[in-house]
Amino acid sequence: MINRFLDHLEEWIITFLMGAATLVIFVAVVHRYATGFNIPGVQDALLKIDLSWAQELCIYMFVWMAKFGAAYGVRTGIHVGVDVLINRLSDRHRARMVIFGLLAGAFFTFIIGSFGAKFVYELAFTDQTSPDLELPKWIVYLCVPLGSFLMCFRFLQVALTFYRTGELPHHDVAHVEGVEEAAAEINPFLQADDLHPRPVSEPPSKMGKDGDRK
Repeated sequence: MINRFLDHLEEWIITFLMGAATLVIFVAVVHRYATGFNIPGVQDALLKIDLSWAQELCIYMFVWMAKFGAAYGVRTGIHVGVDVLINRLSDRHRARMVIFGLLAGAFFTFIIGSFGAKFVYELAFTDQTSPDLELPKWIVYLCVPLGSFLMCFRFLQVALTFYRTGELPHHDVAHVEGVEEAAAEINPFLQADDLHPRPVSEPPSKMGKDGDRK
């Protein structure tokens, strides 16, 4: 139950930040170019709208999105890894190296999260704010401990799953969410037309009047 909630929370946060950042950038760019047109009344109204904070907000949203996206990448296996040498080892030694790498990642992210939490705690007692939005700086940097601790949890989760099942999360770049699995089972070589080449091992087939192969 908790894992499912965290899975959805990651996806909701990343989706919201990505969509919001895109929308803010789009509005800021349109506003910047629209103010250049000398349209009576409209230009004056646009110049009164201050969007100088848009760039700063987008930077903060992308940083938060990157921290939570890194944890999402550990869970789904999106991160790029160099495993040429590891795959040449025996299964026993390969499993040990994989466990070591996952635990090392968990240890590293735990250290980053701990230092980040200490930094945010000390920053919360200061009056430092961001230049444009004037947000408290501790809120801006809160993504460091939150994202790092979540990433540490994901490393431990993947390590435990690998220890029990011997499987790692794998991201299929050809997979599209929402597409039925039946669509992926369509074999273009078996289509009843002359548009798809047949396998070399398959002998030429005769086509009937209705277009079906015989």
